[in-house]
Amino acid sequence: MPSGHSNEVRVLLLDIEGTTTPIDFVYKTLFPYAVRHVERFLRAHFSDPEINALVQDLKEQHERDNAGGRQATAWLSGSDEDQLSSCAAYARWLIANDSKCIPLKALQGKIWQQGFANGELHGEVYPDVPPAFERWRKQERQICIYSSGSVLAQQQLFQTLVSGDLTPYIAAYFDTHTGIKTVAASYTKITTSLGRSPREFLFVSDATKEVEAAHSAEMHAVLCDRGAPASPQPNPAGTIHTFDEIFPS
Repeated sequence: MPSGHSNEVRVLLLDIEGTTTPIDFVYKTLFPYAVRHVERFLRAHFSDPEINALVQDLKEQHERDNAGGRQATAWLSGSDEDQLSSCAAYARWLIANDSKCIPLKALQGKIWQQGFANGELHGEVYPDVPPAFERWRKQERQICIYSSGSVLAQQQLFQTLVSGDLTPYIAAYFDTHTGIKTVAASYTKITTSLGRSPREFLFVSDATKEVEAAHSAEMHAVLCDRGAPASPQPNPAGTIHTFDEIFPS
C-alpha cells in the first residue's frame, strides 16, 4: 500500500480465502467437513424452521440450475427422506463446483458452527495476520471482513484460532447478502453501510476481479499474492505478499 495514502485509509476490508487464511484450509478442511456432515446435519435438523427454509431455498436454486442447463443431481419431491437425501446430494454437488449461492453458504456455516463448537474444527490464519490486526488497531484503523462465506462462518473462523480469538479486532462482517464480490456496487453498499467515503477503504484480496471491482467503486485496493516471496517494501504495482507490507508503522 503506497505510504502516501496511509492517513486517508481508515478501514481495512479483507478477503479471507488466500488473503487472511490459507486456501488449503478452505478446500482441504472446511469443504470436506461440510461434505462429510451435511446429510447427518440435515437429518438432525430437518424439522427446524430455519433449516427447512434453507432446504426450500436450495430446491429453488436447483430448479434454476436445471433451467439454466446445468446438470445438477436429481431432486426427488416425495417423502421427507427423499427431500433430505436430494438436498444433501445437491449440496455436495454445489460444494464440488465451488458454488457461492447464499443458501449453500448459510448451510455450510451452520455445519461448521457445530464443528467449531465441538472442537473438531479450529480457525486458521497466516502468521502475519494477528500482529497486523494489533498494529492496525493501534493506528486506529477499523478492520472489516468481506467473504463469500457466511458471516457466521467468518466469525467462527476468527474466534477459534489456536493463537487466540481475533474477533475483538473486527468491526464488521460482510458476505454474499451484501452482493457479489466481483461487482462494484457491492463495495459501494459496504461504504454506505459504514457511513464512510470509498477513499477511506483499502480492500485486500487474492482475486484480481474483486480488486478491480473495489477499484471501480473508488476504493483503494491491492492484490494479495501469498505464493510469492515477500518484498521488503510495498509493491508500487499494487501487489503485496504479506500483511507486514500494509501500514507497517
